[in-house]
Amino acid sequence: MDQIEEIRRRRREAHARLVDLDSKVYKAFLAMEQATYADGALTKKDKELIAVGISVVQDCASCMEWHVTQAAKEGATEREVLEAIEVGMEMGGGPATVSTRFALDVMKKIFGDTVTAGI
Repeated sequence: MDQIEEIRRRRREAHARLVDLDSKVYKAFLAMEQATYADGALTKKDKELIAVGISVVQDCASCMEWHVTQAAKEGATEREVLEAIEVGMEMGGGPATVSTRFALDVMKKIFGDTVTAGI
């Protein structure tokens, strides 16, 4: 199992466990997440792209996997995701280029191995 699939598996298991345990804090977190990513002045897609950049700066592989995937589900193009990653890379400096490697792996898994026209 590759790293991305392992992250997804572990996220599903932790989510199920926290729901089974009736975690009030986790329920509040899920409600906050839902409110945060709801369309408003910014679309959900825009918010997911912001989160992609922050995930790179934070070097959170699970966050990168989640937010790249969610951005793509919301219609973000490969170019948009790449530019969000690049913003995170610039904001995080040299250490963020290491995170960028993982974010690029997620992009490859979501968008495929081919480079799309216009990139």
